[in-house]
Amino acid sequence: MRDILPDEVELRAAAVHEIVAVYRAYGFRRIETPALEHLTLLAGSEGGENEKLIFKVMKRGEELESARRAGEELADLGLRFDLTVPLARYYAENHARLPDPLKAIQIGPVWRAERPQKGRFRQFTQCDIDVLGLASPLVEIELILATTDALARLGLSGLTVRINHRRLLEVVARHCGFAEAAHAAFFIAFDKLDRLGAEGVLGELREGGQETKAVRSFEALLPVLQKAEVSLEGLRAALPGAGATDAWQSLATIIATANAEIAAGCRVRFDPTLVRGMGYYTGPIFEIAAAGYPSSIAGGGRYDRMIGRLLGREVPASGFSIGFERLISILGERGGVPAREGAAAPQRRVALLVDDSGDVAAAVRAAKALRAEGYLVSLEVRRKNVKKQLDDLLTHGFWGYAALDDPARAPQVKPLVRRAEAK
Repeated sequence: MRDILPDEVELRAAAVHEIVAVYRAYGFRRIETPALEHLTLLAGSEGGENEKLIFKVMKRGEELESARRAGEELADLGLRFDLTVPLARYYAENHARLPDPLKAIQIGPVWRAERPQKGRFRQFTQCDIDVLGLASPLVEIELILATTDALARLGLSGLTVRINHRRLLEVVARHCGFAEAAHAAFFIAFDKLDRLGAEGVLGELREGGQETKAVRSFEALLPVLQKAEVSLEGLRAALPGAGATDAWQSLATIIATANAEIAAGCRVRFDPTLVRGMGYYTGPIFEIAAAGYPSSIAGGGRYDRMIGRLLGREVPASGFSIGFERLISILGERGGVPAREGAAAPQRRVALLVDDSGDVAAAVRAAKALRAEGYLVSLEVRRKNVKKQLDDLLTHGFWGYAALDDPARAPQVKPLVRRAEAK
């Protein structure tokens, strides 16, 4: 976990503002869920590898002592590892008071007990949109268009949406001869193709005890799956008797419609090697990559069965999550959130320098007057080394300064020219 300094906090807030503006234009509304959920929910969510990374929270008071005496499980709660599992519980408990369908925005911290390393944090922010209660391909089309619009608004270009379908992955698994009970393990291994390469995935399947004939069949199919541009029709031809007709048709509709309306410079393409590790996915799955960046910056998919396990009836659901920490890293490298044409000019942050022995009441009045003019004003005591003080103000994002030399006169704001011109 890490501390976040003021400049990055402001960058994160600006990014959230732009993202939410786009999502609201598509009819989504913000909701919030608690940081803690019951362990039975988190551990039974088909969250894949993430279920091994739950921060568990011990029982409290007499419940804890009783569990110790009885040799029972000492923890009953856990910190959420994503926003999708809490959303399912939220809908199951509140659906009678929610619109149908529910179009939800969630932005908040999640926690995973990751091994600390560069780019992987134990606490990080997720930024999700989800549609609950609608089974139509229209949902995936809107999720794709809204997410690419949000990223494009933040200045990212050359966006490619890779898309696949979990039922088509099941077709591949059956074609290769993997037993249905082995599908989950097959998908987990297949999902590592980008990191391990073909030989690494095949080795993991063999070491995992998968049938030799099935592994060989998968090895023979990999060249078709890994083609740079394999079409839906091309893969379907390579899988005789594939079945899952509605899944093929749904995917074709999503790709064609989204490509016709997507932001300039973006595209949607079929990728049969896209798996995504979460076991709860049931339909279309997708990820977004930006030109010049090797890792995906957003991902999601359909998870129709998750809410049904809690509610007792199936509720269709699909969502898209922006990799917020990766996005902030990219925006930081690029110098922040780009200014939009027609957007209001940013407010200028200035420091009002006051002598330590000066007129405090006059300083407060002067600061209030400057704020009324639209400045963001920080009252500061003037140091002996004013040049060093101005350099510090430059470093920390101040645009200008004013000195209260005469309490009877309005202070004149002077720009911190060197930094202003550099920007």
